[in-house]
Amino acid sequence: MGHAGMAATAVRYLRATGAPTSTAAPAPAPPRPALRAVRDDERAPLDPAEFRAVLGHFASGVTIITAPGPAGATPPERAEGPAGFACQSFASLSLDPPLVTFMVARTSTTWPRIARAGVFCVNILGAGQGPLCGQFAVSGADKFAGVRHTPAPATGSPRLADAPAWIDCTLQAVHTGGDHLIVVGRVDALGTDTAAAGAGPLLFHRGAFGGFSDA
Repeated sequence: MGHAGMAATAVRYLRATGAPTSTAAPAPAPPRPALRAVRDDERAPLDPAEFRAVLGHFASGVTIITAPGPAGATPPERAEGPAGFACQSFASLSLDPPLVTFMVARTSTTWPRIARAGVFCVNILGAGQGPLCGQFAVSGADKFAGVRHTPAPATGSPRLADAPAWIDCTLQAVHTGGDHLIVVGRVDALGTDTAAAGAGPLLFHRGAFGGFSDA
């Protein structure tokens, strides 16, 4: 059956089932409403403490985002060494292409160093690594003091020892999101530490660290 015969058969079928067969152009869409900024007096009265308390009921995993120090830099940049910070707001984003995302506060002093590096490694923490998370959550300290790490294979970002899993990324995009930035990274390499993964994940819930057990 040729294309014309197939088309005629399709039209007969649509008519038999009552489906419309008209090829007329669709009606034009209605005009979009005018957009304007939200005034301060229109914002919902929201208590920041309540906001944190309610959203704290959502349990999350814990990661440490790391980036290498500046290559070939002169002092004082060389003295900075690698960068890193503790991050709960991490998620997978896309399978094809492989993308992940994390959120970071605009006020972060670590983020500009990661942005300059253009690469980062997501270190997914396991049970018992709460103190390590706390070390990377402190601003202004030497976060890598006493922490064993090796270069991630694709970007050279610090891959922390005993982390159950790691994801090595190139910075792909940065979007604004209120008082935070939404960072998107393309995955270049990733892997797991089987021995470390056996202990289970480090979880954060309502302001405290915890573990995981099967329901």
